[in-house]
Formats: sequence, structure tokens, C-alpha cells
Amino acid sequence: MTGKPLWVHILTGIGLVILLVVVFLQSLHFITRHDKTLTIPAVTGKSYAEARQILESKGFDVELQDSIFNDTARPLSVLRQFPDAEAVVKVNRTVYLTINKAVAPIIEMPNLEGLSFRSAQIAMEQYRLKLEDTLYRADFAKNSVLEQQYNGDRIKAGTKIPEGSKITLVLGSGLGNENFSVPDLVGLTYNDAKVLLESNGLNVGTVIPAVDPNAYVGRQSPEHMTPDGRINRIRQGQSVDLWLQPDKPVKAEAEQQEQ
Repeated sequence: MTGKPLWVHILTGIGLVILLVVVFLQSLHFITRHDKTLTIPAVTGKSYAEARQILESKGFDVELQDSIFNDTARPLSVLRQFPDAEAVVKVNRTVYLTINKAVAPIIEMPNLEGLSFRSAQIAMEQYRLKLEDTLYRADFAKNSVLEQQYNGDRIKAGTKIPEGSKITLVLGSGLGNENFSVPDLVGLTYNDAKVLLESNGLNVGTVIPAVDPNAYVGRQSPEHMTPDGRINRIRQGQSVDLWLQPDKPVKAEAEQQEQ
């Protein structure tokens, strides 16, 4: 026993508790740096390596959150950051970065043919494709997509292409106002008939039994001449159906003289 009164021991104990609490709070305040904040620098547009170096030198942790593709941005450049630039945060805060992919992802070409121009535009936006140009061809389906092209050639739906590719759409311009003679295609090969139709602003319609470049046209609709001997008339943008056969048909003498 020290001989000191009990109340002295009680006060001493209380004082030690208070001292320990003050020391703990001060140490916690120092450890967490509660009063120290930093402003996040802007790193959008910089390379991922450069952005990481800048942020870490300022005392921030960096985490790669996502990578997406943007064909207008540099590969591996920062597209987004969170928190945003100029945000005031505590030190040791983690900054999350979204960067641009180095290589465009591969997608399947959608089928745009037969869609209206507006619907085709919406579909291209969904597939992240770009409209390179629009061409027009005489066809009754005005502003409808007749053909989709990639690098100057027709591209089939399902073909693998890079995201962000540029697509050209061939659209129908409607029917022409001028009537002219239906060309005589009987006896021509399919290829020659196709060239003749397209040179006159006409389209190949249904082909029976199937497209064969070397087969001959045995019948067409509309025909070159009416049953009463008059030449049929047609407008630009209309289609001519073809019936093909392996052997070249023999024309009647009257038909040959008419030509």
C-alpha cells in the first residue's frame, strides 16, 4: 500500500485513460491524414503509362477499370477517369481509368439490305459501324438499301470485319419518269443480260432456276414485245425476271429480222 487516498488512484486512472485516448486520436489523425486533400489531375487523352505515372507521383493509387474501342482516339489512351479531373479527394484515393483498346474488336457484318436508310443508320450505330458514302441506283424501292459495300465490294451479312469499319450503302432512287423499250435479253448469257439491264438503269429481278453466269436467257418478264407485236415499255428502276437454260435458245426468224 502506498498510503495514498483512494480518490488519488481513481483520478490517476482517469488521467491515464484520457491521455491514452488523446494519444490514440492524434495517432489516428496522423495515420489517416484526415486533413490532407489533393486535386486529381486531368489524364484523359494521355497514354495509360503516362497517366499512371502522373497519378502515382501525386500520391494516388491507379486501377484499370475497363477498356473499350474508340477509332478516333489513340490506342491505349485514357478515355475516362473516375473521379473526374479537378475533384478534391483525400490522399491515397484510387483513380479508376478506362482506356482505348489497341486493336479494334471483330464483329459480324449485319444485314442492312432491304432496310430503309434510317433503319440502316440505326443498325450501323448499334454495331459501331460508320457510314462512308451513299450511292443511288434507279429502283422502285426509294431510299431502301439495295446493297451494302465494304472497301468498294459488296459484303455479305455475317462477314467478319473490324468494329468502326466504313460502309457504303447503295440506295434506291425511285422510278424514272421516262418510258423506254424493254431490252431483248433472250439468247444472251446471264452476265451479258445483267450488264445490259444495269446500263439501262434496270434491275435483275427473280432468276430461275438460279444464277449461272454462263447460262442463257430463255425467257424474260416483261418480254421485249407484246403478244400483238408492239415493243413493251418500261421505266428506270423496274426489274426484269429471267429464266435461264444451259443451251442458247433458237429465236424465230421474225424475231431475228426485227432485231
